[in-house]
Amino acid sequence: MTWSLHTHASSEPPKDPDGEGAGSVVVEKEELQLEPPKLYQVVMLNDDFTPMEFVVYVLQDLFRHDIESATQIMLKIHHEGRGVCGVYTKDVAATKVELVLAAARRAGHPLQCILETA
Repeated sequence: MTWSLHTHASSEPPKDPDGEGAGSVVVEKEELQLEPPKLYQVVMLNDDFTPMEFVVYVLQDLFRHDIESATQIMLKIHHEGRGVCGVYTKDVAATKVELVLAAARRAGHPLQCILETA
């Protein structure tokens, strides 16, 4: 069996001599079942050395929280030992963790930040 592709100058599809278009091929689109990407939490951990103001600054600067929500998250970290800064896809979350750790090191703080499945 040989398949060939013919191009036609007219906008009308070619027809069989009987006018039925029996030589036509219909291709159906198959619906793909895509799952949404897995989400990951960026979690900041409490320590006894990093100033609260720095934590609030990082939450505002890197996670775009307003002053009120950044303060609430900082207090949660302080009182409970950990707090969720944001939920993202894996690549974005990993980048956020690296940015937090780099900012903490530049400022001379031992702040820790980890990635967890949401």
